[in-house]
This record gives sequence, C-alpha cells and structure tokens, in this order.
Amino acid sequence: MDNTPVSCSTLAKFYGLNAQRLEEWYRIYLSGFLEWSEREHADKWLLFPENISPYLSIDETSLSDDELYTIITNKEAKGRKGSIVSIVRGTKAEDVIEVLLRIKDRLRHKVKEVTLDMAANMGVIVTRCFPKASQVTDRFHVQKLACDALQDMRIAFRWKAIEQENKEIALAKENKESYVPLILENGDTHRQLLIRSRYLLFKNEDKWTPRQRQRAEILFHYYPTLEVAYKLTMQLKSIYHTTKDKKVALTRLARWYNAIEESGFEHFGTVMRSVQAHYKTILNFFDRRATNASAESFNAKIKAFRATLRGVNHIPYFLFRLKNIYA
Repeated sequence: MDNTPVSCSTLAKFYGLNAQRLEEWYRIYLSGFLEWSEREHADKWLLFPENISPYLSIDETSLSDDELYTIITNKEAKGRKGSIVSIVRGTKAEDVIEVLLRIKDRLRHKVKEVTLDMAANMGVIVTRCFPKASQVTDRFHVQKLACDALQDMRIAFRWKAIEQENKEIALAKENKESYVPLILENGDTHRQLLIRSRYLLFKNEDKWTPRQRQRAEILFHYYPTLEVAYKLTMQLKSIYHTTKDKKVALTRLARWYNAIEESGFEHFGTVMRSVQAHYKTILNFFDRRATNASAESFNAKIKAFRATLRGVNHIPYFLFRLKNIYA
C-alpha cells in the first residue's frame, strides 16, 4: 500500500468504514511508521545519500499551511524511486547546509551540475555543499521575469484606461449625458483591449489566432511601448530556443541587455539587473541545456499526492509515505 498514493478515505468509502479511524489504524499498526528509525527528525530533515547522482535539482515546495521545505532531487531517477536526495524544513541556507554536510565528501564531490532558480540562498547551498558542480539558472525563471515585466506594463496601462473611463463617466453625469465609450475596430474598448491582450503577449507572433493578431495590431497601435517590450521578451525567448553555442549566447544576451537599457523601461530594470547578477549561471544552460523542469515536475507529484490524501494532517507520516514512494 505504501508504494501507491491511495488515500485511506478512498478505501474507507469502498469498505464502508470510518476514514479517520482507518487511517489511524494503518499508521499505527500496519505502515511501519512507528518503527521508522528517522521518525523523530523527519519533520525537520531527511537525507538519502545513496540517491546522489552527477545531476541534481534544488527547489522549494510547500507541504502544508505554507510550511516550506527545500528539496534536492536526483534527475537521473526521472521522478521515480531514488528521486529524493534530501528534504529539509525551511529555506534558510545554513539549515540546509548543515544537513547536506552529513553526506560524505566523496559523494558530494561527484555532483557535476545542479539546476536551481534565482534565489540567493539556493546558490549559497550549492556552492558550499557541491563545490565541484556547475550551477545552472533555470531558463524558465529568467523568461518569467521578462514576461512578468511585460504584463506589469500592460496592467499599468490598464489602470490608466480604467481611471480615464471613470473620469469620462463622471463628466458625462455632470453634463447630464449618457456615457458612450470609444469602441475600437475589433469591438473592444481600451479597457477591454488591455484586459483581453494578456494571453497573446505570452505567445510568439506566429502562434496568434486571427482574432489575437487583430487585437495585437490595435494594441500596439495605441500602446507602441508595449510592442517594444513584447519584442524584447520574445528576443530573450529566442536566445534560449535557437542558440546552441555558449559564446554566441553571451553576445546575444549582451545585445539584449543593451536594448533594455536603451528602452528605458522601468519594469524591465529588475530583469536587467537580475540577468547581470546571474549571467554566469544563466550561460551555463548552454552547456547541456539543463533546466529545473524535473524539480518542478516533482513538486507537482507532491501536490498531487497531497491532494489524493486530502491534505497533510501529519507531516512526518506524509514524509514517511513520500519516502517510501520516491526515496
């Protein structure tokens, strides 16, 4: 039973039993949880040195009530048994490092590559515990920064459009007139245009539907800075998709960086500074094109398991079952 994410509530319903009592009986008498040697510290840390491989991922996930855990996974296990290397409560670098240093040096030194997000604490952990590993900043986190900056610009224009509409409505009332909004060529108002343009700004131009293409043309006509920002976002995406050589990637990133500087867009300033701060680990992506997708996928498995169990009422027991399946 431990090797499949089956909830006690499902079994209880099938056999006509009390779900809470069945779960308690299973945990105490059948699961082996009470005899588990690591039970006392399970909610603080778990470690499985035998699952270390040359290629790891590090990420954080929430188990219950925003209780964050830092999880290191073995990419070569492909989300199956042997995936978990360590689970540590919290995201403080010193706490995670203390646990990981329990692993023998020879095992930690065989790690060649670790993929991670842009959080500073993750970089500190990897540097200290896996000193011979190349750090690779996940490309999706970099791209998301640019997408978020673009969407922030769209939202800023939307608020201005809402405020302008409110002023026009107030003026019409003051003049005892009916308010008639300006309708654009595709039937949208400015407010609707900016709301309905959200999804097309995430997509490459060649993937737009005819209606999205029409909406984009109108959007960029009235808000030309959004077109510039959109092109900057797609240029970054293109660098990741079409560049194979690390030196070429460095050149293209430098040009992209300069284009952002020239644009003067405040919303892209954070993106620019983040790329500058992490450019070495960003460029390491082009060595093997490694991403943190395996860690994100593993987080999704944890969430699905948690949903199957209808939440986490007892974290040590949840981790015990997670260990049986993935460690």
